[in-house]
Order: sequence, then structure tokens, then C-alpha cells
Amino acid sequence: MSTSRPGPLQRVGYLLGRPLPESMRDWVANDITGPRHVWRYFVRGLIPFVPIAVALCFLPASWMVRAGMVLLLAIPLIYFQVALMNIYRRHLLRNNGLDPRLADKVKIIRLSEAEELYRRQHRPSVSSAPYDVPAAAPGVDSPEIEGVVVEPAESAPSHVSPRRS
Repeated sequence: MSTSRPGPLQRVGYLLGRPLPESMRDWVANDITGPRHVWRYFVRGLIPFVPIAVALCFLPASWMVRAGMVLLLAIPLIYFQVALMNIYRRHLLRNNGLDPRLADKVKIIRLSEAEELYRRQHRPSVSSAPYDVPAAAPGVDSPEIEGVVVEPAESAPSHVSPRRS
């Protein structure tokens, strides 16, 4: 993994949509798919909202009106942040020259771990044969049943359908 990290100006440019140099692709992949990537995403989205919320708190009105104005802006902001998280992550990956499917890495790892846990708990180890076939007795080609006579069935004409009872 590359140890190069973006400086403050590069990071601001990265957050505004400017691609980082190729030497920082490992950092971008870790930023978007690494541990706590959801936390970083929400913090980035809420930073522009903080000055607006602070300004609304200083308006001359009752505290309920001020809290209501902040909530009227915060609820849709959080809703759309949740709804657009994967789209934004894919955009950052594509913009920095990485495969957008890398955004699903965390989900794929989580599902494969859950599948492995399920297999260990609920599926016994599978043998090479799907079922046990008993071996025939030595010297016997096929089992025979005494006293059973099989007669050929009567054939019906092709234009007559069989009766149903």
C-alpha cells in the first residue's frame, strides 16, 4: 500500500470532485471502502450544513422555531445522504481511475463471511457421492424377485385417449 496521502488542498479538491494523482489510488480505495468509511461520508456531508444550522440558531425567534428550522433542513439532508451514498462512492472511485464495483467490496466480504458461517453451522461436510449406494452382493449381477411376472401393457390406439377415473 502506498503511504502517500493528500495534503489539505488536495483533500478539499478530492472532496469537491477533483481526481487525485495515481500515486494516491490506494489511499482513495481505503478512504472509500476502508473501516469507518460510512462515518467519514456522513461527516463530509454534514460539514457544509453546520454553518447554516449555527446561523439559524441566532435568528430572533423562540427556541422551538429555531429548532424547527434546523430540523426542516437536517431531515432531508440526512435522508438524501443515505440514499445517495453508494452513488457518491462509485463516482469518487470512477473519478480517481478505480473500478466502481470496488464500492461493493465491504458488502461482498460481509456476505461471504455470513455464507461461510452458515455453511459451517448448517451444512455437514459433503462427501464426493451425493448418497451412499449399497454394493451388490458378490456374484450377483442384479437382484431378482421370485414369483413376479411382468406382462406387457395393452397398447391403446393412437386416436383414443386413456380413461381417467
